[in-house]
Amino acid sequence: MATDTSTTTEVGSYFISNYPPFSLWSKEQVPRALDALSNPPQHNRPLGLYIHIPFCRKRCKFCYFRVYIQQNAKTIEEYVQAVIAENKMLSEQAGIADRKLKFVYFGGGTPSYLSSKQLLSLRERMSEYVTWDEAEEVTFECEPGTLSLEKVKTLKEIGVTRVSLGIENFDDAILEANGRAHLSPEVLKAYGWIQEVGFPQVNIDLIAGMIGETDKNWEVCVEKARDLDPDNITIYQMELPHNTIISKEIKELGITSPIADWPTKRRWVSEAMDTLSEAGYKPSSGNELVKDLEKDQFVYRDNLFRGSDLLATGVSSFGQFQGVQYQNLDQIEEYMQTVQSGKLPINRALVPTDHQILIREFVLQLKEGQIDAADFRKKFNVDVLEEFSTPLANQQAAGYLTVNGDDIKLTRKGLLQADSLLPEYFEEKHRAVRYT
Repeated sequence: MATDTSTTTEVGSYFISNYPPFSLWSKEQVPRALDALSNPPQHNRPLGLYIHIPFCRKRCKFCYFRVYIQQNAKTIEEYVQAVIAENKMLSEQAGIADRKLKFVYFGGGTPSYLSSKQLLSLRERMSEYVTWDEAEEVTFECEPGTLSLEKVKTLKEIGVTRVSLGIENFDDAILEANGRAHLSPEVLKAYGWIQEVGFPQVNIDLIAGMIGETDKNWEVCVEKARDLDPDNITIYQMELPHNTIISKEIKELGITSPIADWPTKRRWVSEAMDTLSEAGYKPSSGNELVKDLEKDQFVYRDNLFRGSDLLATGVSSFGQFQGVQYQNLDQIEEYMQTVQSGKLPINRALVPTDHQILIREFVLQLKEGQIDAADFRKKFNVDVLEEFSTPLANQQAAGYLTVNGDDIKLTRKGLLQADSLLPEYFEEKHRAVRYT
């Protein structure tokens, strides 16, 4: 482990998924989100739906999402009813009425914590108000130990087209040390069922830098991931947002960060890229590799990064609609009570300026590794080569990217630390603001 504080994985957010920073969102702007939903569409943007299922068997030590562990069937049913009621209210909004969903994402928590019966019931009851029958993509996150052949068949039955299996690591000792609920035998059984049932796309997740990770183990993990031969492989570099168990232990107990330093994690991901490229995988972002860049597209990500409307449903979920960014209430009891009272459960919101929307789409698309400046000229009537000339020149000089005409492309060095490059494109007043 490195002791240099400039490279050590310390507490603080790193993975950038939005701009302006979430810390700037406020309750005062919630009426703007409600207005956006209630007004007829002013555009023809694609529409997506995010459904947050906050239940898990265990809370991983690195998890920073809103999750609840070991909940009983009654609580789950009450929550599912609230999600259905929320979707009913949304379907009645003028901004949504008669629009078709292009993409759906079941995230968590652990969506696969729900039983087959609960999933079928959710799909049946929701279909009265919203349907994804014609959606291009329906992604469903799975924890290996929650799956069975019956449940995997149910996923196919309810219309899931993209299964994402959270493997993270293949070593049982490392899985246990990081608080994962599953062990490696469950990974192999779950993946076998997924292959048996068959889905248009299968993604698996790995995490570089978990507690206890070693060079040898990482090499074995990458080889096993390659041998599974999924359509997509997503590799995250372990980070430590403020609200994880590991972060709390570091702050409260004064322990040294147990996570590999950033240079080590970047080296591991680079080695994975080399190994997987030999098997035909190609980067589609700094942390995603796919077999076929044309076929294996991540519709949810691509639309989210390009300003499509995304309805947020469930506790603590994030959305964006008609130019307004918003988040739902982040406590399950308050969320359910608010929905039961007939009100949309929006907790905070932000209306970004046109310039901030430009920055948001630029930095998020830069995470994909390549940007065509002509696309931004056409959409925003802004030349990003001029708008961002200083950070582009700085990062090109440092070897993070290249600029050839309208083509901006991250180098391998840039891909491996794309998130660390993005704040330089922020408005100056936001560069020192806490992200979350």
